[in-house]
Amino acid sequence: MSLVRRSSVFDPFSLDLWDPFEGIFRSVVPSAGASDSETAAFANARIDWKETPEAHVFKADLPGVKKEEVKVEVEDGNVLVISGQRSKEKEDKNDRWHRVERSSGQFMRRFRLPENAKVDQVKAGLENGVLTVTVPKAEEKPEVKAIEISG
Repeated sequence: MSLVRRSSVFDPFSLDLWDPFEGIFRSVVPSAGASDSETAAFANARIDWKETPEAHVFKADLPGVKKEEVKVEVEDGNVLVISGQRSKEKEDKNDRWHRVERSSGQFMRRFRLPENAKVDQVKAGLENGVLTVTVPKAEEKPEVKAIEISG
């Protein structure tokens, strides 16, 4: 059971909810929710988000996922949605599994983009199992406001 998020950084833009009870039944009763545990492990795909002077860059490790199985969208004007699915390996009746650790199932992550994101210029690429989504930033021009002096 994991009670601590992997990242200690608070992300006000992430729309993910943390569930402190996630996996509690798997640790107590290993067979509980076997099919759910496979989906849950992949459902929470880990994604890094860094900001450079030019762009917001998102990176997700998606080994074994084809580009046709991944969708990158912008919804509601400023919410980046990364979703997809990894198919479960076909099982043969004669196979005897000793351990199943690789996860399968659907995943979806949403990130609220800041106002300076150029959502009409988003680019995505999948190379060697790593999805990279680049969202360029608009140039920030400092706003100068003249204040009238009374008196």
